[in-house]
Amino acid sequence: MKCPGQDMQFWKPGDIYEVACPGCGRTVEFFKDDTARRCGHCGHRFANPKMDFGCAAYCPYAEQCIGDLPPEVVAQQEGLLKDKVAVAVKQYYGRDFRRIGHASRVARYAEKIAKAENANLAVVLTAAYLLDVDREGTGAEEVNHSDANDGGKGVPVARAILDRLHARGELADAVCDLIAHRNENGNEGSLELRVVRDAAMLAELEEQKRDGALNDDYLQNAMAACSTDACQKQADGLMAG
Repeated sequence: MKCPGQDMQFWKPGDIYEVACPGCGRTVEFFKDDTARRCGHCGHRFANPKMDFGCAAYCPYAEQCIGDLPPEVVAQQEGLLKDKVAVAVKQYYGRDFRRIGHASRVARYAEKIAKAENANLAVVLTAAYLLDVDREGTGAEEVNHSDANDGGKGVPVARAILDRLHARGELADAVCDLIAHRNENGNEGSLELRVVRDAAMLAELEEQKRDGALNDDYLQNAMAACSTDACQKQADGLMAG
């Protein structure tokens, strides 16, 4: 039996309506169950403004259910993903509050720099939280911290977490590629890679200052290592505070 809500014989007046195209202002006809339509005049494709995409934002089967997701929903999904990753990382580190705090600081700086530099926020924040996961298991106490900066070791763990959270393949690939190349020197690499590298350096700088272990050589090297203007401003503010 077909769902009455999808069977047009049960539809009511108003279930078919016209919407002004955001691109050109011409009217586009929508059925209530259309997820998106393309304007016949300018070709702009936009989401159905009267459809509630709430469940699609977090459901891993949304694309199978309603077809191609409009950009607005994809962005919402990725926005929720970073929150899920933050929780997963805290669970991964268990009671190692030092590493949880470090990951949170990296993410905080990454968000500020990414917004200032117009980087891909979903990739940057997801990678920032996952940057130092580097082994299988749940208890962080067994981690060899001398190896913690080996980006390659973190990729399988990061991939497993992203797969468990049903991250889009394209996003997961970008995040894992960033983690794998985190130790590249200089200003090479994508903007997102440079943002996360800068954020990790700033988090370390904040921790060194907090612990009274900051020396002039480390500070000069850190300031010189900034690869974005936003990083330089954050570093200046950190040292002035």
